[in-house]
Amino acid sequence: MKGLLRNEFLSFTICLLSLLFLTARLRAQNVQDEPASPDIQAIQNSSDNTDAAEGKGEGNSDQYFGGVLGPNYVLGPADVIKIDILNVPELSKTTVRIANDGTISLPLIGRVRAAGLTAEQLRQELEEKWGENYLQDPQVTIFIEQFKATPVSVIGAVEKPGLYPLTGRRTLIEMLSMAGGLGKKNTAPAGHSVYVTRKGGFGSLRPVEGMNLVASDQVEIDLKRLLYFHDEALNIEIKPSDVISVSKADVIYVVGAVKQPGGFVMEDRDNITVMQAVAMAQGFYGSPAKKSARIIRRNQDGTKTEIPVNVGKIFKGHAPDVVLAANDILYIPDSTSKTATKRALDSGVGLAVTTVSGVIIWH
Repeated sequence: MKGLLRNEFLSFTICLLSLLFLTARLRAQNVQDEPASPDIQAIQNSSDNTDAAEGKGEGNSDQYFGGVLGPNYVLGPADVIKIDILNVPELSKTTVRIANDGTISLPLIGRVRAAGLTAEQLRQELEEKWGENYLQDPQVTIFIEQFKATPVSVIGAVEKPGLYPLTGRRTLIEMLSMAGGLGKKNTAPAGHSVYVTRKGGFGSLRPVEGMNLVASDQVEIDLKRLLYFHDEALNIEIKPSDVISVSKADVIYVVGAVKQPGGFVMEDRDNITVMQAVAMAQGFYGSPAKKSARIIRRNQDGTKTEIPVNVGKIFKGHAPDVVLAANDILYIPDSTSKTATKRALDSGVGLAVTTVSGVIIWH
């Protein structure tokens, strides 16, 4: 009987020890799985990157229309922030949305202005206010859960047109960089100007050399002076809801009795002359009627003007080289229809179609 009791007591002891051991392991595992308290420095460091290219998202993600949330992000109305205070659970895990007037309401200290401040500036402000009368050396952490950065539109001859966030102060060059820079040959080459349109107007902005105030709400800036001469006066600060439009490069057309008819981008050229245009078209072909050439120019009212030009005299130096305007068509006819027919047979259908198209445009 005593042996039986001893065995039951031993079994009970083993079960109890096993249960205690299992409970201790479960508690240790739970402690390891619990997330650590957010560290404001770690949050800011993880997002301290250069502005990325175009994206699509908002909400809890750090990306919004291509921008990356960095330490210079300026809080604004409708942003949602979470506030924690170390060792003060009663005031921690407070989530608030910034009101339209730019303020937030917090326990003990009431309404505090948040719009216009970075997360770091607001953190310092809250530590100061809570530390004045209520807490001793408060350690505040701020995490931006949702942010509604005011987008800026970048359109025209850029690599990645779209909406980009204004997360802090940004200049015109910085916004163009966010859009991938100016357009290249495989997209749409940039022209000479960039236009900035602002809903509220430009107020007391004083135009400088390379800047033209087109209207009260639009300014034109010379791209060459801005980017290549590094004129800081042209690198204006961009405001919320601005529209940045980079003009596309002008094009001139050469058709008719040339080896390579087509359109030619002026790119960074201020102008192209008749001789340069013929050279870009790889010279004459067949029997060009040089003295019967025409420049076809479309006027602003939609009408067309034909300007006779003696290309032969220009190439011999007996006449001044004529400057072509943007979208001008330089047409050089063949002297005989036989030459045009021979060219079509020699060069294939595609080149023949181009020749015929040039004749149609001229007429």
